[in-house]
Amino acid sequence: MAGDTDRIEQDIVQAREDLANTLDELAVRVSPERLADSAKTKVIAFVNKPAVKISLAVAGAVVLVGVVRKVIA
Repeated sequence: MAGDTDRIEQDIVQAREDLANTLDELAVRVSPERLADSAKTKVIAFVNKPAVKISLAVAGAVVLVGVVRKVIA
């Protein structure tokens, strides 16, 4: 009976350690700095695609032409 109690206590201690480790890992995964870095990396990778670069350049040119037309008119 004492052996069962010791085993149960060890299981509880191990479960607490596992839970603490899991919570620590989750805290690291959802830290604002990490999320911001991840988002920044994804945006940079997306913008560096040739099709996106061309689209942004064309959109910028259209806006520039519109502004110039407004200023001149």
